[in-house]
Amino acid sequence: MATIKVTSENFQSEVLNSDKPVLVDLWASWCGPCKMLGPVLEQISEERGDIKVCKINVDEEPGLASEFRVSSIPHVALLKGNKIIAQSIGFKPKADILAMVDGALKG
Repeated sequence: MATIKVTSENFQSEVLNSDKPVLVDLWASWCGPCKMLGPVLEQISEERGDIKVCKINVDEEPGLASEFRVSSIPHVALLKGNKIIAQSIGFKPKADILAMVDGALKG
């Protein structure tokens, strides 16, 4: 499954009403570390059918960025049942993101 672009219009249906945990990438096109993280999250979305991976452009969706209390990007949040259960700020390698996801889902 490819990553899903989330806007304020589809946030409710794609994130809050998801039947799977959702890994949300809050990013911007001008952010170098965000560009490095993009392909990593794309790989995770293709490999992991048990989670949904979504992307929110903070410049296009400042309201959603505010809801996540984004102060630095890239900001990755894992949501399950409308609650943030894990977060990561800055570029992290794939193994670190998967460890965060797996640790949060097991806990």
